[in-house]
Amino acid sequence: MKINELKELSAGELKHREAELVDQLFKLRFQKSLGQLESPMKIKNIKRDIARIKTLLNRATKATE
Repeated sequence: MKINELKELSAGELKHREAELVDQLFKLRFQKSLGQLESPMKIKNIKRDIARIKTLLNRATKATE
């Protein structure tokens, strides 16, 4: 997901998206441990998306202070 797409979302939507990605990351790690993971790049991309979301949420909280 691109940073521009994430900037358009509200804080509530970002938190919801972050929770979805964390759940998806857990499932992919579980698949990896079982040897059923199709693409290891999915884990890397999801981690980056989570980091982007956390960065935007952090900026939003600092802007309101």
